[in-house]
Amino acid sequence: MPTPFPRPDNVLLALRPAIEGQPAPLPTPTEVADFQHQVLRPILKLQHPVLAALLADFALDYRLPSPHDNPAEAARQRAELLARNARLRATVVGVVVGQLTAPELAVYRQHRPELNRRILDLAAERLKG
Repeated sequence: MPTPFPRPDNVLLALRPAIEGQPAPLPTPTEVADFQHQVLRPILKLQHPVLAALLADFALDYRLPSPHDNPAEAARQRAELLARNARLRATVVGVVVGQLTAPELAVYRQHRPELNRRILDLAAERLKG
């Protein structure tokens, strides 16, 4: 069943930033590792400000210490929040999956558990600081 509002895949692709040292993209990567490097990493780079704001909001909701007070402790608690809070994890995955094109979404559906794990690992790495 076609969607009533077709997704502008070419616009989504044009928004993604280039990542230095990354191999030339395949038309539609099918291997999980290729998908991670060619699709997920650029999306996470594009969505970094959104992800950082989400983590900051969740940190406020859970009354975690400010990074200005004790940076090491705040970073540890934020990493734990991202690792254990199911609602935050689902939101992070949704922010990334919402940027997938139709063919990429088909690949995502085939490898959902593995790609969700990779999305969360990459997001945790990006949001460490």
